[in-house]
Amino acid sequence: MVDLSKVSKPTDWPKIRQTIEENVKDVLGTFPQPRIEPQVKVMDEVQFSGYVRRRINYFVEEWQRISAWLFVPEKREDTPAILCCHQATPQGKDEPAGIDGSPRLAFAQHYAELGYVTLAPDSIAAGERATPGLEALDTREHQRDTPSLSPLGKMLFDHIRAVDVLVDTKPVDSERIGVIGHGLGGTNALLLTAFDERVQVCVASCGFTRFSDDRNPERWASDNGLAYLPQLKPALESKKFPFDWEHVLALAAPSPVLLLTALNDPVFPKTTSCKKAVDKAKPIYKLLGAHGAIENYTHRDGHNMTNMGLHMADEWMERWL
Repeated sequence: MVDLSKVSKPTDWPKIRQTIEENVKDVLGTFPQPRIEPQVKVMDEVQFSGYVRRRINYFVEEWQRISAWLFVPEKREDTPAILCCHQATPQGKDEPAGIDGSPRLAFAQHYAELGYVTLAPDSIAAGERATPGLEALDTREHQRDTPSLSPLGKMLFDHIRAVDVLVDTKPVDSERIGVIGHGLGGTNALLLTAFDERVQVCVASCGFTRFSDDRNPERWASDNGLAYLPQLKPALESKKFPFDWEHVLALAAPSPVLLLTALNDPVFPKTTSCKKAVDKAKPIYKLLGAHGAIENYTHRDGHNMTNMGLHMADEWMERWL
C-alpha cells in the first residue's frame, strides 16, 4: 500500500498517483469498451414551479440503456450541474428525485429548486434495474454475467456515463459539475470524483469505513446481496490491502470534497477512521495547492443525512461550483 506521507514534492505525485490509480482499478475491474454515445431520449416531462423534471433514458453500454430523472431549471444559462447518487435503496433514482423515500435525500429535487441542473440515475440492481427474482440491491446477476468488473466498478462506469449526459445537457456549464450521495451514493460519489476529472466538487455522506479499520471488512466482498468489491477478497484474507479510502481521497485531489460522517453509524461503524483517511489525504491536497478543499463534518445522528449536513452541503456546492 502506498504511503502518502512519503510524497514530499509536487513532481513526485504524478507517478505515485498512477500507481494508486492502477491499484484501485485492479480491484474495481475492467471497464466496458468502447464508450458509445449516450443517445438521450426524453420519455416524459412534468413542469414544476421553476424547473422541469424529465424522465430520460440513455446508453451506458452498446446493448444497455438505463433511465434517470433529469431536472432542468427554467431561464438559466451556463448552469452548474450536480449528479445525485442514490443510497442502497430499492427505490433507486426515485429517492433523490423526491418521488419516494426520505425527503432529506431528495437531492435532485432540492438542488433543482436552488437552480442547478441535476441528474439521478438508477444504479445496477436498484429501481428499474432491479433483477427479477432477486431482492433489490442483489448484485449476483452482474457478478455472474460480468465477473471481470466489480459492482462498484460498474456503478462507477455508469456514473461516468451520467456525467457524459450532463455535459451534453443544455444549459449545463461543463466546467461546473458536482456530485453528491449518501451511503452507497456517498461511496459512488467519492469514486467518481477520484476517476473523472470533470467532477469539480463532491459531497459524500456516510460513504465508507477504512478497510484497515473496519470491524467487518468482509462486507466489501460479500458473496450475497450487494457485493461491492469481490476482487478485494484475497486482500481481506491476507489483511494486506492494495489501497484504502485515503488513497481514493488523494485521487480526488484537488477537487473539493466534503465528508459527512456519523460517530454512531450502524452501517459503517468506527467512522472515526474517516477522519484518519482525511488526515492522510490532506497533505496531497496541500501539495496540489488545494489546502482547505477537503473537510470532514462529524455528527451523532446515525446513518442519516441531517438538516445541518444538508445545509453544509448547500454551502459547499455554492462555494465551489
